[in-house]
Amino acid sequence: MSTTRPATRDPIAGPPTPEPPYPLKLRGPVIKGFGRGSRELGIPTANIPLSGLSIDGNESLASGIYYGYASLDYSTISSPSSSSSSSDTSPPTKSANFAVADLEEPATAPPSRPLTPSTSHQSTVYETVLSIGYNPYYKNTQRSIEIHLLHSFERDFYGATLSLLILGYVRPEFDYVSKEALVEDIREDIRVARRSLERVGYRGFKGDGWLKGEKGEEGKEEEEGGR
Repeated sequence: MSTTRPATRDPIAGPPTPEPPYPLKLRGPVIKGFGRGSRELGIPTANIPLSGLSIDGNESLASGIYYGYASLDYSTISSPSSSSSSSDTSPPTKSANFAVADLEEPATAPPSRPLTPSTSHQSTVYETVLSIGYNPYYKNTQRSIEIHLLHSFERDFYGATLSLLILGYVRPEFDYVSKEALVEDIREDIRVARRSLERVGYRGFKGDGWLKGEKGEEGKEEEEGGR
């Protein structure tokens, strides 16, 4: 459900340090989406497959804008052919298992070359702002997640593993009278996320083991159960 946008926005979101239920953890391969993040808004976003959108066990996580860190492990890109096949221009079928945005450069960027394990490092951590919900402007009927990494990428990285650490909540979802108003608010979300993550209580999470590919407690239990 969308709410009315306030006349002014707080410059920083969240308490001085993350409080429960944060941090929340999510991981998956970067896949092809609908492309409107770059094509229509000029703000590229990544999508990863989800299972119903239960995030770290939180089924009822509120819709809205969040911030945190994300890492990309390029070593999981199997080959140039698999990366290019992931870049098929046909959008996937809408379902609860996919976000509705794509990871690609803005329209003004030059054509990209797929990353391969031989031309990339293992993992890099980025500041991140993400949307969880229905995106009222686009009238989505299914809940989804759209992840924007605060970095300018020269190449696509379909097939890379994205590990997400959600550290706080920025605002609820708003509806907009125009695409321009939506873009303006997204850019303010980015500024708020950056300022929020600059605080001492958040900077340390950039080195969290989850972002380095370590398994969470749930993953450890599954691994031990399979022995």
